[in-house]
Amino acid sequence: MNRKEKNIIARRLVHSYLSSIISISLVLLLVGIFGLIAINARSVSDYFKENIRISAILKENVTEAEALKFEKTLLGMPFVKGTQYISKEQGIREMKDMLGEDFLEVFETNPIPISIEIQLKAAYFSIDSIQAAEKKLSEMPPIDEVTYQASLIEIINRNMERVGVILMIFILLMLFVSFVLINNTVRLNIYSKRFSIYTMRLVGATRAFIRAPFLTRAVFQGLLAGLLAAAGLVGILFFVKNEFARLFSIFDMEILLIVLGGTVLLGIVICWICTFFVVGKLVSLRSDDLYY
Repeated sequence: MNRKEKNIIARRLVHSYLSSIISISLVLLLVGIFGLIAINARSVSDYFKENIRISAILKENVTEAEALKFEKTLLGMPFVKGTQYISKEQGIREMKDMLGEDFLEVFETNPIPISIEIQLKAAYFSIDSIQAAEKKLSEMPPIDEVTYQASLIEIINRNMERVGVILMIFILLMLFVSFVLINNTVRLNIYSKRFSIYTMRLVGATRAFIRAPFLTRAVFQGLLAGLLAAAGLVGILFFVKNEFARLFSIFDMEILLIVLGGTVLLGIVICWICTFFVVGKLVSLRSDDLYY
């Protein structure tokens, strides 16, 4: 075999190896993306829940100083995450935006009361908990009325539960598909070396001895693929941070590191497992089966 033929074979082997790594890394990238979504699903759910607010409309005789003092009292309540003070002037501006500049002409006095927007903690985002909070708030002297969108809360709770179940099923499906795709990639890569495996077996090599170089290569292959997938995931996260900064702030950085490390580890483990069984199967092939 001349030098040119050796170079062609070497290029083909490198191309095959790189193709396998890229294929595996793309699968791991998809798994990493959905894993990241699944792990942060609770944080995203809490984010949407805590952005639905209930309005505490204060009585007409409550002054601004009393309202601000009462707002501090609300912040000390166990179900309150945050508050926003809405003055009469701010209420008028908001009503003008909704109804037009001349909506006050039909009133002799300013009909817009002081109100406080209450941001509930996610743990209290259910109809029963909100109704209990409404009852407690309504009993407080400065409050005239408590309003919230009960139908919207029911819709969000119902849809969040459905999304959670669908996401979990999809993650399990993705893990299964990733294992199958990576297994096929590894099997095709190793199958091309079946004659070398058969030769090693003929000269008396044990299964463990035959498997060792393939398993070492599988670990290296899985590591490279996992690192490429992790790099792609970091790139996607930077895009999300630049385009959706508020959504990115929800993610826990420690969880992000766990997902990145888990993606690399998953690549190594799946490649090792697939290689272990594929090589074991090829070692057991008869000479007649090598050509099919």
